[in-house]
Amino acid sequence: MPPKDTHNEPTSSRPLRITALAGGVGGARFLRGLRAVLAGQSAEITVIGNTADDITLFGLRICPDLDTVMYTLGGGVEEAQGWGRREETFTVSAELAAYGAGPSWFRLGDRDLATHILRTKWLREGASLSQVTARLCTRWQPGVRLLPMSDDQVETHVLLPGVPEPVHFQEWWVAMHAAPLPTRFVQVGAERARPAPGVLDAIETADVVLFPPSNPVVSIGAILAVPGIREALVETSAPIIGVSPIIGGAPVRGMADVCLKVVGVPATAAGVAEWYGPQLLDGWLVDERDADTAVEGIPVRARPLLMTDVDAAAAIARDALRFAAEVRPLRE
Repeated sequence: MPPKDTHNEPTSSRPLRITALAGGVGGARFLRGLRAVLAGQSAEITVIGNTADDITLFGLRICPDLDTVMYTLGGGVEEAQGWGRREETFTVSAELAAYGAGPSWFRLGDRDLATHILRTKWLREGASLSQVTARLCTRWQPGVRLLPMSDDQVETHVLLPGVPEPVHFQEWWVAMHAAPLPTRFVQVGAERARPAPGVLDAIETADVVLFPPSNPVVSIGAILAVPGIREALVETSAPIIGVSPIIGGAPVRGMADVCLKVVGVPATAAGVAEWYGPQLLDGWLVDERDADTAVEGIPVRARPLLMTDVDAAAAIARDALRFAAEVRPLRE
């Protein structure tokens, strides 16, 4: 793979700029480790969050991946499940069910509802999703700049065999437990969407770009579907290091293997790296169980990838940064 243009070499006079693309739980936990690694250092982390999982329920706009990153980094997440609020109650959901109001498959917690109510209120008042996200983050202080991939509405829909109308990804994922196997994923609205303010600049001026272990098809893939983002990643001078979400032929969590099957990609560390391709990746971290992984045009390094706690996630993030420095020196 030819070296990328190096017109944007970092200098020691400014903070190290790191940009990460992220989905939900896996991305959020990796970012928490990354933040721990950089604590006390001169560094700026920008997170470009997937918004194609977003959905409107009971009149409220819900952004699961943005909220998972915000709650996790802000200390308010329910650790056992990796999403939602800690010490959550579900009185409102129970009352909605008593009225026979649906859908019943997506439970909204009482604490979580406050976020959705405010988001919806501010959006209806004319604020952009970027502005709303920044306002919500003033409470949580995640320690990163959290940007939606786009202020325009994008939703992943699922085409199912024998079903005439597309199904929202959340319904297929949560209510249908990712079955049956779709014929196709469609990011509705992506072709007309524009990157949110700051997204392209965060990629273009980054010293390092990271792909955390998020779903490569419906999380990272959805972000890449927004016109201009993939192109900016291909053109950036920053090294791009990805962390495999597949360990030993299976996803760490969730149903990424099902999503990969839909797009014809093997559920292996090598398969995901090839899905991204050497045009994007300058390095690929895999688990030690996949140490024999080889991908043409992409350097591969093996190490334990299970994020059992913050320290483990930090160790992975530290090795990702070291890998980036070896691929292309970051600074003297």
